[in-house]
Amino acid sequence: MAPHGLRDRRTRLVREWGRLVDGGGSPVRPPDPDLRAEIAASWDRSRIVVDPHRDSAPADPGAVDRWQTSALAGPVGDMAGELRSIADDAGFVAAVTDAEGTILWTYGGRVMRHRAEQVNFAPGGRWDETAMGTNAPALVLRDRRPATVFSAEHLVEALHGWVCYAAPLRAPDGRLLGVLDLSSTWDRSHPMVMPTVRTLVAGIEDRLARLPATVLSPALSAPRVVLECLGGGRAVRDGAALPLRPRQLEILALLALEPDGFTPDQLREALHGDRHVSVSSLKAQVSHLRSALGGSLAQRHYVLTEPVRCDASAVLDALARGDTTMAVRRYTGPLLPESEAPGIVRWRDYLEVAVRKAVLASPVPEHALEYGDRHRHDLEIHEHGHRLLAPSDGRRGITAARIDAALRA
Repeated sequence: MAPHGLRDRRTRLVREWGRLVDGGGSPVRPPDPDLRAEIAASWDRSRIVVDPHRDSAPADPGAVDRWQTSALAGPVGDMAGELRSIADDAGFVAAVTDAEGTILWTYGGRVMRHRAEQVNFAPGGRWDETAMGTNAPALVLRDRRPATVFSAEHLVEALHGWVCYAAPLRAPDGRLLGVLDLSSTWDRSHPMVMPTVRTLVAGIEDRLARLPATVLSPALSAPRVVLECLGGGRAVRDGAALPLRPRQLEILALLALEPDGFTPDQLREALHGDRHVSVSSLKAQVSHLRSALGGSLAQRHYVLTEPVRCDASAVLDALARGDTTMAVRRYTGPLLPESEAPGIVRWRDYLEVAVRKAVLASPVPEHALEYGDRHRHDLEIHEHGHRLLAPSDGRRGITAARIDAALRA
């Protein structure tokens, strides 16, 4: 039997969760002292796109194949005996996700495995925040630190019978590869579970560090340069921020979006349009960027000689394969919003129109809800989402409020 303190806490959290749902999606104010700030914040974010009454996680059918080539497969396999022993002895389900929150591997005893499969806490289940709301793996993916989610702290009611403990799994270079999670029924909540998760993570990461780079590929052959240019501008190389000026960020973004590169005249037009700019000035900007990239920028015809992972390119890739969910999730804001460079403006407009049209063409209400959360004055998007929601869906209150606000704007 669960301790009275644990049972009482669960009762208070269930009551607080009911206030959120019965209030038609209104933020919980003032919160119960048991409702932690990070949980309340996650509720506020995810209640917009996730139905609290959904019964299971959405599926990603390609997950099983990805596990076969995952860098985590070998180290987790080496520790499978320990993971299974802990799961069996303590009545837990062990799970490993990828860096996007999709479960790639699980183990549990027959009873616990059956309970987990009922909510698709199984290979192929998507557990990021936009798919299943507040849960431990989702918080780890967002905050990059260990997380525990107890009973009705979960946004989805079907998970109120669970307690979950999760921690990030990192590559030797610090990049997030996935999440290790131990989950069980809420009455098995215990402060010693998280130290156990941390110990297991340390064992997996130690084995990752001993693998040769060829075995770790493709996980550790990812681009050394990461460019974030949606909603802002920031570039990182080997984990360290690059000291790039706005003009150099524009050049890098254009090169990432145009893999065939530019002639000097083409790049000058993309940056300055009809304004006269000297050749020496353009070459100086390119030279500074080349130096920051460690030389991976060709001369004469400007093209990147090493891949760059770019958030805007990820949106384009998602749109190209018809993955509106990923496109909306990745489209976090306009391309370099402070830039007036003609080439950036063209790409900014293209991305905005392409994502918006994909949302309006989608029969999935969550797409309109998530996109509409970042575009509060887009009346057509809110009306589209409102039409898609069932009359009994509490989220119609959110779309109705947004429609009213957009009409008043």
